[in-house]
Amino acid sequence: MNLLGKLDWSAIPFDQPIIMGAAGVVALGIVFVLGSVTLKGYVPYLWREWITSVDHKRIGVMYMVLALLMLLRGFSDAIMMRAQQAVAAGGAQGYLPPEHFDQIFSAHGTIMIFFVAMPLVIGLMNFAVPLQLGIRDVAFPTLNSVSLWLTASGILLINVSLVVGEFAKTGWVAYPPLSELQFSPGVGVDYYLWSLQISGIGTLLTGINFVTTILKTRAPGMGYMRMPVFCWTALASNLLIVAAFPVLTATFAMLLLDRYLGFHFFSVDAGGNPMMYVNLFWVWGHPEVYILVLPAFGIFSEVSATFSGKPLFGYRSMVAATMAICVLAYTVWLHHFFTMGAGASVNAFFGAFFGVASMIIAVPTGVKIFNWLFTMYGGRVRFAVPVLWTIGFMVTFVLGGLTGVLLAVPPVDWQVHNSLFLVAHFHHVIIPGVVFGTFAGYVYWFPKAFGFKLDERWGRRAFWCWFIGFHIAFMPLYVVGLMGMTRRLQHYDVLSWQPWLLVAAAGAVVIFAGVVCQIVQFVVSIRAREELRDVTGDPWNGRTLEWSTASPPPAWNFAVLPRAAERDSYWNRKLRARATEGVSAQTYQYEPIEIPKNSAIGVVNAFFAVVTGFALIWHIWWMAGVGLVGAFVTLLAFTFRRDEEVEISAEQIAQFERRHQAEVAL
Repeated sequence: MNLLGKLDWSAIPFDQPIIMGAAGVVALGIVFVLGSVTLKGYVPYLWREWITSVDHKRIGVMYMVLALLMLLRGFSDAIMMRAQQAVAAGGAQGYLPPEHFDQIFSAHGTIMIFFVAMPLVIGLMNFAVPLQLGIRDVAFPTLNSVSLWLTASGILLINVSLVVGEFAKTGWVAYPPLSELQFSPGVGVDYYLWSLQISGIGTLLTGINFVTTILKTRAPGMGYMRMPVFCWTALASNLLIVAAFPVLTATFAMLLLDRYLGFHFFSVDAGGNPMMYVNLFWVWGHPEVYILVLPAFGIFSEVSATFSGKPLFGYRSMVAATMAICVLAYTVWLHHFFTMGAGASVNAFFGAFFGVASMIIAVPTGVKIFNWLFTMYGGRVRFAVPVLWTIGFMVTFVLGGLTGVLLAVPPVDWQVHNSLFLVAHFHHVIIPGVVFGTFAGYVYWFPKAFGFKLDERWGRRAFWCWFIGFHIAFMPLYVVGLMGMTRRLQHYDVLSWQPWLLVAAAGAVVIFAGVVCQIVQFVVSIRAREELRDVTGDPWNGRTLEWSTASPPPAWNFAVLPRAAERDSYWNRKLRARATEGVSAQTYQYEPIEIPKNSAIGVVNAFFAVVTGFALIWHIWWMAGVGLVGAFVTLLAFTFRRDEEVEISAEQIAQFERRHQAEVAL
């Protein structure tokens, strides 16, 4: 009996210089960071203030850090794919062997959707939603930490596959029968399944947490129609998470049973049906698009109103459009496989129904576009970096949305399905809808999180590189898609495609320049933080409650819970204060506040999740047992904890408020 299951030295690809070189660079980076942190004595601080923190703001920041790091990994995969396709024409084979190219495009899609887009969106929701609701934390703070570290576990597993074993060669959707054991006997699909199962549980817990938070723990006086639009979009997104992610978890569980125990849910022999997997995957998959995009829509709403100096146009219609999208998201999944090969009667009815539904869902999205435009119209728009991302989104998303309406027509979809036209469309809505949106939120809320603004000059340079580079990179893909180029080609013989793919590769380089500008912006901003410092807590002259507290906010968020008697209550409070200038400021009698105590359960549970996942991937059954027992004991120990909260004295709160008011007065 082999104690290490299927694991041996052959699992490490010593014969692949690109993989080993990348792994060496990553290993050196990790050693450098850990060594620097240890030598400078930061470990106790990081453990106390960040790793074991249950503060929603710090958890939000950590989600963002994870997402931005994985963006670098996912973007490096994209650069490699674009470079390979730019040169691998005719007799030239490029520099990536087919089996490596297959892993790269599979990892790129998986990482960008699950470990970049999702953590970006969840991170911003974590940071901003409780502050906008005027409360001190989410409903279940410790569960929030567990969710974060389960996501980190999935990220670690998927990166381990870079060096130990392999990743899936099936594409990010892992369709059977290719993902079944018969055609993918290695561990690549297992890495895919277990990393997404573990992180998916964390995402589901996040959804439950935020639905409860938004529905049950708002500030006094804040009815549903007084919530900021970002809170509405967060609510819709998390309702979709609660409804959709159990479907994905069950689908992956059935595929795992096929691979591990010889079941036949999705294999044709013994009565299985691969198309059932496709149906179930997209029952999750299309709502996932709106799970990602809806919070970004909320960010654009906040940015449009704040930087136009006027209330959001059509607040009620914006809320109605948000919830309409939430419902309609479940009526369009079949448009992902109009070409599934069903009979004429099925295609006639369902093709027409889902095609029409796919067009109808564009209507509430159009309502939002017009609301943002009308908000800016007549306002005194300040063209700060978040506004640039917002305008860039509207221009780009409308074009991408038009191609989506085109793809909703079944005969057209039949012609361009599985081509680079489809790839171009998907990126044309996801990148502006999610990446531009979260970058706008990142710049918008950065001064609230850290107390100083990001450098405007480098922010503008980053935006223009992303905006111009995006169109150079993806517009050519529409052309080669219409010329017949299918996606995921490691090599092609049609030389007329190559000029367009060279242009697309040049666009990826311009986007890379944008990424570099963002890194430089971050470094420059830290160095110039005293000049960029905000002591008011309200650097943008904001409208919602997060701008009424200090930057960065204290652990308790608000010394006294605000009363939200109207929409944009903080903006209206400022207007009343200006109208009654000279009247003495209101004084408060502060009371002690209890905040949740830090907990290591999240990171300890994540350790055992990684151990269990790795062991199941490599069939190391004793290690899997150790991991499961460890996770159970950790949860049991947490159940019998004694001290759940820490009390902040009234004097501490008063001192903080006096210091903040003195800084504002100066």
